[in-house]
Amino acid sequence: MTRRNGLLTRGRGIALAMGLICAGPAAALEVVLQGPMAEELRADLEGGSLLIEQSRAETEISAQEIVALAQADYQRLLAVLYDYGFYGATIRIALDGREAATITSVAPPPDVARAEISVTPGRAFRFDRAEIGPLAPNTDLPEGFRRGEPARLSLMRDAVSAATDGWRAAGHAKARLRNQTVTAQHADQTLNVSLQMDPGPQLRFGQLSVAGNEAVRAERILEIAGLPMGSVYSPQDLQRAAARLRRTGAFRSVAMIEAETATPSGTLPITARVSEEKPRRFGFGAEVSTVEGLSFSAFWLHRNLFGGAERLRLEAEIEGIGGETGGTDFLVGALYQRPATFNEDTGLYILGEVEQRDEVNFFSRQATIGLGIERIASEQRSYRLGIGLRRANTRDAFGDNKYTLFLVPAGATFDYRDRPLDARRGYYVDAEVQPFLAIDGADNGVLTTVDLRTYRTFGDARPTTIALRGQLGSLVGPGLSVAPADFLFYSGGSDTVRGHDYQSLGVDLGGGRIVGGRSFLGLSAEVRMRTTGNLGYVGFFDVGYVGEEVFPDGSGEWQSGAGVGLRYNTPIGPIRLDVGVPTSGDDDGSSIQVYIGIGQSF
Repeated sequence: MTRRNGLLTRGRGIALAMGLICAGPAAALEVVLQGPMAEELRADLEGGSLLIEQSRAETEISAQEIVALAQADYQRLLAVLYDYGFYGATIRIALDGREAATITSVAPPPDVARAEISVTPGRAFRFDRAEIGPLAPNTDLPEGFRRGEPARLSLMRDAVSAATDGWRAAGHAKARLRNQTVTAQHADQTLNVSLQMDPGPQLRFGQLSVAGNEAVRAERILEIAGLPMGSVYSPQDLQRAAARLRRTGAFRSVAMIEAETATPSGTLPITARVSEEKPRRFGFGAEVSTVEGLSFSAFWLHRNLFGGAERLRLEAEIEGIGGETGGTDFLVGALYQRPATFNEDTGLYILGEVEQRDEVNFFSRQATIGLGIERIASEQRSYRLGIGLRRANTRDAFGDNKYTLFLVPAGATFDYRDRPLDARRGYYVDAEVQPFLAIDGADNGVLTTVDLRTYRTFGDARPTTIALRGQLGSLVGPGLSVAPADFLFYSGGSDTVRGHDYQSLGVDLGGGRIVGGRSFLGLSAEVRMRTTGNLGYVGFFDVGYVGEEVFPDGSGEWQSGAGVGLRYNTPIGPIRLDVGVPTSGDDDGSSIQVYIGIGQSF
C-alpha cells in the first residue's frame, strides 16, 4: 500500500497539470467493484469512489482524467476501509487490465473503457488498548472506544472530539489533541491507541466586537447577543448568543468567531460576524376551498425599523367569500416587536387589530390593542404575559351585545417536536390563561385553552407514526347569555372533528338556535404510514365535546368523525389530503368533508 500511495501522490499531481493539454474525450466508462465484503461496506466504498461517481454521470471525460480519478481512489477507498477497522486491506484498480498506480501521466492510454476495483478487506482490527486523556469531568466518550471493539477510525476521531468538547464545556476553549500513538499489530489484528489531550488554560469571555453590520447598530447587536463577558467560557453561551441574533430575523447569517489566541489576562475575544437581511419584505396569497370559500391575505414587514432589529408587521386578511362558514371574515392588524428590551431573552410587543368574524352561529366585530413581553427560555420553551383592551359588538342566539374587556393574557409554549410541519417524535404543549375584567356588557371571568400533542414513530425503512392530540377549553365566570360570543367553544371542522360541518356542534337552545359552550374537549388520533417514496397514508379518528358547564363533565354533546388521507412529501412539508365522514353526532352519516393543506393536520 505504501508504494501505491506514493505513486498516487506523484501521478495525480502530474495528471492534473497535464489534463488540460492531452487526450480527447473517452467513451462511457464501465466500473465494477468486486471482493468479499458486507453490503454496508460495499455501499460506502461505492459512495467514496470517484470512478463510480463518474460512471454514473452523463458527461464524458478524457482517459487522462480517468487515470487521475483512479489514482485518487486508492486513498479514498483506503480511508473508508480504515473507518471500518480494516488496516491490512488490499486494493487493486485495473484500467482495461493495467494497474492504475503503474500508469504514468506522461504516457496515458488513448482511452479507457472499463475499470475494475478489487478490494480484499481482510480481517477487521480490534482495539487492544484504547486510551485518551486527560479528560474533563463528565466527558462522555463513544461507547465503542474500548478494548475488544472494532478499531474504527471514526471512533478515534469521535473520542478526540468528545474529549475536546468536554474541556471546552469546562471553559478550556483552546483544548486540542497534543500527541497520538497508533500501532497496528498485524499478527493478531489489533490496534494500540494512545491519545494525549492538551486542555490549555481555563479562559473567560473577553470583549465582543461586531463585524459586517450596516443598518443594525453595533450596540444593539451586543445587547441582543447578551454574551456574558468576564464569565467562564462556555460553548453553550456562544450558541445562545448566535441564536438570539438569528431569532430577530434581521440577519441572513450569524457567526461567533473566537480569537486564535487568548489575551495575557486569560480572556478570549469574540467577534460576531453578521450578514444582514434586506430590511423590507412583503407577500400575498390566495386560497379557495369548497367549505371556507375564497380567501386573500397580504402582509408588509420591516425587520429593522429603528436600527435596533425592531420588527413591524402589517397584515390584512379576508376569508369566507362565497363559503359555507357563515359570512365574510376580515382582519387588519399591526404587530411591533423589540428584542432584548428587558434582558437578552425578553422582548416587548405592541399590537393592534380590527377583526370581523361572521360565523355560522354568531357574528363579532372587535377592536383590540395590547402590549406585553415574551420570554424565550430556550429554543423549545417560551412564556408570554400581556395586557389588552378589547371593544366588541356581537350577535348570537341571545341577541346583540356590546362589551368592553380589560384582558390579561398569559401563556407558555413547549415545542419539543423534531419538525413542526411533519413531526415524528417529541411533544408540543401550548397553554394560555386569560383573565378578563368586564368594563361593560359582560361579566368578569377567565378563559383557558390547552393544546397538547405527542408523537412516536416505529420502524426505519417504512416508518409508522402514532400522533395524538388533546384540546381543552374552559370559560369560567359569565353565563352563556352574557358571555362574550367569541369566547365560547364549538366543535366540527378541520381543526377539531373532521367529517362534520364547520362549528356544527354547540349548545342547543331549541328551535334551531345554537350557541357555543363554556367547555370543550377535543381528542384526535392519527396513524401515519410512510412508503419508501414521497407518498404516505393516514388513518384518523376525531372526537369533540361541547358543554354548557364550565369544565367538561359529560353532560353536554359529543360528536366524532373518522377518515383516511394521503400525504405527499415536499421540501416545504407534506401536502395533505384528508377525507372524513361523521361516525356519531347530529349529522351522523350525512356528509363527507374533504380537507387540503400543507403540513400535517397537527
